Amino acid sequence: MTASIEHSQGLVIQGFQAPLALKDFKLIAFDMDSTLINIECIDEIADAAGRKAEVAAITEAAMRGEITDFKDSLRRRVSLLKGVSVSALHEVFEQRLRLNPGAKNLVDTCKAHGMKVLLVSGGFTFFADRVCEMLNIDFSRSNVLGIENGVLTGQVVDQAWGDICDGAEKRKMLLHICAQMGISSSQAIAMGDGANDLLMMGEAGLSVAYHAKPKVREQAMVAINEGGLDRLLEVVKV
Repeated sequence: MTASIEHSQGLVIQGFQAPLALKDFKLIAFDMDSTLINIECIDEIADAAGRKAEVAAITEAAMRGEITDFKDSLRRRVSLLKGVSVSALHEVFEQRLRLNPGAKNLVDTCKAHGMKVLLVSGGFTFFADRVCEMLNIDFSRSNVLGIENGVLTGQVVDQAWGDICDGAEKRKMLLHICAQMGISSSQAIAMGDGANDLLMMGEAGLSVAYHAKPKVREQAMVAINEGGLDRLLEVVKV
């Protein structure tokens, strides 16, 4: 990839000449945790169980790309949540989860210009479904936490499409929605912050790193290192 250029403070581009036109894109795909929203939900659930340090260390290593088997790392972390009350999930959503700055403006702008929005998350449907409702997101894929008698079982529940939404599944879902829409993946934008977003970002016509891990910033065409998600609109013009 060509040398990176600081387009403006905290906004770095590489591999293309800005500005691009929003009308040339038909789909935008977002990771959820630490991209669309301000937290890693699994770490905050673990906080309720008194195991945040243990779980967060695995999350951080996975997002940096130091743990290559995301599925295994997720199963390990979820197993540590066994016995946590569902009320802890409600507390995380109501008290801790917030949309990241610029999320609503970016999503609303994209939708106003005829684009569809996809959320693909290695996190959980409990939060993803609520975030989709908040932002009127069109498509989503995420993981289901096992719950019995009001507490977490410590397992991830298999779904019709497979077991766990990892980097490969994010890529697959992006391509599936592109095919469903009758568009090329070059007409998609993909935004993420962690190593498990790279496969999806690699398929998209425009890859965007948001306050991301170094490995992700290095490979993305756009890196938003300061400010909100809607800084993308500085290089992709309406």
